[in-house]
Amino acid sequence: MTDKPKERAATTTDAQTLAPASEADTQAPTVTYSMSPGLVAFLDSQNIAIAATSYQSGRLYLLSRNPQGGLMLNEQIFDKAMGLSVEGNTILMATLANIYRLENVLRPGEWMDETYTHCYIPRTAHLTGVLDAHDVGLNKDGDTLFVNTRYNCIARVSDVHSFAPVWRPPFISKLVAEDRCHLNGMAISEGELRYVTAVSKSDTIDGWRDRTTDGGVVIDVQENRIVCEGLSMPHSPRMHNGKLWVLNSGCGELGWVEPASGENPGTFHAVAFCPGFVRGLSFYGSFAFVGLSKPRYERFEGLALDEKLKEADSEPWCGVQVIDLNKGSCVHWFRIDGAVAEMYDVDVVPGVMCAQSLGFATNQPLGLITIE
Repeated sequence: MTDKPKERAATTTDAQTLAPASEADTQAPTVTYSMSPGLVAFLDSQNIAIAATSYQSGRLYLLSRNPQGGLMLNEQIFDKAMGLSVEGNTILMATLANIYRLENVLRPGEWMDETYTHCYIPRTAHLTGVLDAHDVGLNKDGDTLFVNTRYNCIARVSDVHSFAPVWRPPFISKLVAEDRCHLNGMAISEGELRYVTAVSKSDTIDGWRDRTTDGGVVIDVQENRIVCEGLSMPHSPRMHNGKLWVLNSGCGELGWVEPASGENPGTFHAVAFCPGFVRGLSFYGSFAFVGLSKPRYERFEGLALDEKLKEADSEPWCGVQVIDLNKGSCVHWFRIDGAVAEMYDVDVVPGVMCAQSLGFATNQPLGLITIE
C-alpha cells in the first residue's frame, strides 16, 4: 500500500470490449464483456462503483474506473456468490455455505499497486451450511440477516449454529428444509426488516415451481400480511425515496408497489422493461441498477418474458442496466456474453474510484497484512 501516485493518466477512455482484471483461473470458458460508451463517465460523475454477483460463475464483480483510463473490471471467485449489501466500507455477501463480511482495508489516500483506491478482503465468514441463502443485509442492531430460502424464513447468523430463525411467512406451517415458496428477496429500511418477496404461497416441498407465472407475492413483515400478489417470480424488494420497488422477474419489469389497503388489493406499477430475467436491484439518486439474466427455459418456460422479448424482437441479456427513473429507460449498461448467463445481485458502492476484492483462489490474502 502506498500514498496516491503523483502522476495519473489525464484521460478516461471507454472501451466497447473488455478483458477482466482478476485473479480468476485462466482455464475458464470464454466470456466477453462490453459496455455502453458513457458508462465510465457516468461512474465518474456519480463517484460510484458497481458490485454484482453471479452464482453461476461463482464470481464477485467490481466495476470501477481505472486510473489509467477506461473501466476496471475486477472479479474474484466465491462459490455460488449470491446476495450483496454494501454497508459503508463493508460488503456483505451470501455464498454457497458462508456469509462473508468483506472490509475495505485501504485508508483514505492510500493506493494499492498504484491502481486501487479500495481493497475488499473477507475478514469474517459465518459457516451456515448449504441453505440456498439469497438476499443479505444488516439490521439496526448490527445483526446480519439473510433470506434462508431452503428453510422458507428470514434468519440471522449465529455464532454457534447454522442460523437463527427470525421470521417466516404466515402461510408456511413449519420450519423445514423444503424450499416451499421460494422466499428470495428482503428489503431492510432504516435498519428494520420491512418487506420480502416469494415466488408463491405454496406450503409443500418445491411447490413454487408450479406457480412461476402469477403466484408471486410481496409481504409486509411488520404487519405480517401480503400487500401485492399475482406477480411472476418477484425478486429484490427495495425501499427508495419512500416507495417499495420490486423486480417482476418473469416479466422483465422494474416497478414499484402500491401496497394493499382497504379495498385496494395492491398494485404493481411497471416503470421499465429490461430484456432479461431481472434479479438484483440497487438505487443511487434517480437511477436504478438492475441485474439481468438469460432465463433457464428448461425450468421457466411460459413466462411473460418470452412474449415480451418476441414483441421487442430482442434476445435476453446477462449483465447490468442503469435505468433513469425519470425517463423509464436504460441510459448505461454492462453486458456479459458467453459462458456466463445468470446474475443474482447488484449494489452501488458510493465514493469509490477503483476497487478490487481478494478471494481464496490464490494466496494473495494470506500475505496482505494490515494493522488497525
